[in-house]
Amino acid sequence: MIALLCFLLTLFASPFKSKSRLEAENAALRHQLIVLRRKTRGRVHLTNGDRLFLIQLYRWFPSVLKAVTIVRPETLVRWHRAGFRRYWRWKSRSLGGRPQIDAALRALIRRISAENPLWGAPRIHGELLKLGFEVARSSVAKYMVKRCGPPSQGWRTFLGNHAPNIDPDKVSAGQPGPFRRSDHWLRSALCNEAPRYLIRDRDCVYGAAFPHRLRAMGIRDKPIAPGSPWQNGFAERLIGSIRRECVDHVVVLGEPHLRRILTKYAAYYNELRTHRSLNKDAPIHRAMQQVGRIVSAPVLGGLHHHYCRI
Repeated sequence: MIALLCFLLTLFASPFKSKSRLEAENAALRHQLIVLRRKTRGRVHLTNGDRLFLIQLYRWFPSVLKAVTIVRPETLVRWHRAGFRRYWRWKSRSLGGRPQIDAALRALIRRISAENPLWGAPRIHGELLKLGFEVARSSVAKYMVKRCGPPSQGWRTFLGNHAPNIDPDKVSAGQPGPFRRSDHWLRSALCNEAPRYLIRDRDCVYGAAFPHRLRAMGIRDKPIAPGSPWQNGFAERLIGSIRRECVDHVVVLGEPHLRRILTKYAAYYNELRTHRSLNKDAPIHRAMQQVGRIVSAPVLGGLHHHYCRI
């Protein structure tokens, strides 16, 4: 009686079903009949093709679960999930790719990163290229030492930068004093020969006496156009590098001290420091080394290091 009621309910509901849904349920019923005809004795044996057919029908029309009787609905769902896992396991299989980075190279990346807190992945990558290591910059960033705060030098480096330049008599007498911006940069930038032109911004700190002093020295003053800071981009870029990599981390004790620091930084900038715009080379070509033991030499009291093979 219950079976007859179920049949009648199905019969009345069939006009409201879509044609494709009815065809899917009919296909499921026909396939089950084919499987049952293959049965000889005992349990029904399903092949992989049978499972794949029922799973695909279930993916397209989940309602076929009501028409499947030779297996339990949860069994069909389990087959579908297992096939899904196998498919994505096959999709995510290893296709070779880049070889694993050697443990010694990973240790070298961490060492360079720890010794040079001011260096990022591009700088470390440039140093590794000069040492003969072919490694991607993303791999360098992956194995660098992770820092929580901004990069900062240690006390040993800070004291090493200042120990040779501290004269207790001069400090006690108060000789190291502040410089005006114009005098400070002019006296530190001009060495043996004065330039022909000086390009500068229109900061009011220069004052009216500054252009007269330049003309007396035979230098033509070339201020940038008003409201056009982009015209001073190259100079600002260099000054920014000097500040970030050198003078922001040193207490200047006087003009001679500043001249010594800038002279050392200029040598480092031109001979050792790698530049992205120069394809990870120094302005004065720095040869690549591939053989020997890697050693490091501190530059600017330990703010930076130079790595080479011996």
